[in-house]
Amino acid sequence: MGPDGRDPAPLNAVAGRPFLLLSSRPEDAAAEQEHASFLRFTGLPADRLHRIRLEAGPLPELDLDAYAGVVLGGSPFNSSDPPESKSAVQLRVEREVDALLGEVVARDVPFLGACYGIGTLGTHLGGVVDRTYGEPVSAVEVSLTEEGRRDPLLAGVPERFGAFVGHKEACRELPPGAVLLASSATCPVQMFRVRQNVYATQFHPELDVDGLVARARIYQHAGYFPPDELDQVVALAEAAEVHEPARVLANFVARYG
Repeated sequence: MGPDGRDPAPLNAVAGRPFLLLSSRPEDAAAEQEHASFLRFTGLPADRLHRIRLEAGPLPELDLDAYAGVVLGGSPFNSSDPPESKSAVQLRVEREVDALLGEVVARDVPFLGACYGIGTLGTHLGGVVDRTYGEPVSAVEVSLTEEGRRDPLLAGVPERFGAFVGHKEACRELPPGAVLLASSATCPVQMFRVRQNVYATQFHPELDVDGLVARARIYQHAGYFPPDELDQVVALAEAAEVHEPARVLANFVARYG
């Protein structure tokens, strides 16, 4: 929600090509909550946000020209985990996403990866993704770089803003050619761009307080914070001032839709 209590840049996007949401959350509750959040903050009607749950089965053959843009949501998967610790499903998802990113980057297809998206894109492009800058489920202050202040996906976003995070891995070193758009004290790479249209964020642009609380409850025992601190995590989230990140989604749809 914006400072005036309303969702930022509401859209009436009823025409044009759909966007594609790629999800890889095995938990039904988390997948449904994520889908609802992206619908809300993109302003897209349900028939213009096609969703594929990557963990549910092999990725079908895609015609990227049929979509206005691609969004990759978060995941309990970690790109930097040792291969031997990954499930067969995760390994398949990573192969499919890596192949898709090859086409996305080569063609400069509009793309926005959120959280897991920055790990997959960073890894694909040769960046260093590891657990150095993991952040517990919390709100952090994010700062725009000079390039970020000029980027159209961050139009209307103040130079400093609160955002929700929760991740075990992060991009420690930018991929070659990537442009840093946003950073924070606890995680130097919070957003970057490759070429003109390929973006990734470490923070969650789709999460407001209710969304963060719901996700914290779902992943209470997944290692993002001590399970017995759930009430503290919820209380801190409810007290946080997080209004701006969703503008990234609204700007993405407005620019490419």
